[in-house]
Amino acid sequence: MVAPKNNDDEQALGDQFFTALGIPLRGHWRTRKPKLMGHLHQYGTECLIVDDAHDLSLEHLMLLKEVTDQGRLSYDHPLGLCLVAAGRGATIPLKETLDLPDPTWLQFRRRFDKVEPFCRVVGHTSEEVREILAALETVYQQLFPQLNLRQWAGTIYTWLTHPVLDPTHSGRVTMDNLMKLVTTALEWTYKAGETNVRAERLKSAAELLVLRHDTLRIIDGAGPDAPIEDRDGETKDRANGKEPELQTVQEKEPQNTTKTVETAEEQVQTSTSPKCTFSRMVDSIDLKRFAGSNVVVVECPDCSRTRSLSPVNGILRFPPHEPRKMQTEVHGKRWSAKGKTDWDVVGG
Repeated sequence: MVAPKNNDDEQALGDQFFTALGIPLRGHWRTRKPKLMGHLHQYGTECLIVDDAHDLSLEHLMLLKEVTDQGRLSYDHPLGLCLVAAGRGATIPLKETLDLPDPTWLQFRRRFDKVEPFCRVVGHTSEEVREILAALETVYQQLFPQLNLRQWAGTIYTWLTHPVLDPTHSGRVTMDNLMKLVTTALEWTYKAGETNVRAERLKSAAELLVLRHDTLRIIDGAGPDAPIEDRDGETKDRANGKEPELQTVQEKEPQNTTKTVETAEEQVQTSTSPKCTFSRMVDSIDLKRFAGSNVVVVECPDCSRTRSLSPVNGILRFPPHEPRKMQTEVHGKRWSAKGKTDWDVVGG
């Protein structure tokens, strides 16, 4: 079962047990609570597994202790307990609670496994990634009869152990990133009406995970439900050649605006043209690398338009721009992520 969210009462966790056993939640909790261990004994329960255990409250942990105590004393039924919690680095979830000097928590801790009380589930190796891809081929076989993900196993492993996705250099792939990459590529493949995923789609999905791992997409617009006068005001602002939000910032704080430089062939623009999808995106270029490179020109990874950027409040943001209509070759030294999985300086 999953630990209750935003409800610290013991009843919230107790109701999860009853629901998992398929027992209706009838009557008051005070009359149902004493019967809980009896139901677990009747169903032959051997182990209680609680996911998201980092969300458990003191009341939840106390209930778990009471139930397991009752199983041993009243039913001679030893009941295993496994708490699955999310953690980061060497941090042990719930350790602060379990280390309290109160006798309750001393007893709780003494019942841990004698040899391995805390275990950590690491990410997946290259071979495990291949096995997972094989299982996904079976899962999606009905939709994609010719699906063959295993042929890309090595490449996918390399993409997903990129320093952005594996900052500790563990050489392991998380299930979350693997599923995001595969399902995104399969969604695109399904929309295209194809029966097998192409390498280009997998690569594009990997680039989204890496290049836009910390990308902040700005959603700006009055929307269809906004008052008419507000939308009219925004239209007038756009007619002046400025985005309304940027105009306010530029008028009040001119010193904090992002500098942009355009090439001569790109200066002819109209305010009514659609903006590139990378407009106002936060570039994930490391600021130390950016400052040390002495290169300020950045190429849009979507349309190849170039801009000269400078950090504002520690953030590099690509300004609103129209997509390039003529995809001519871009020259000059610049930061680029076109066809790559990370930003780098290219050109001479």
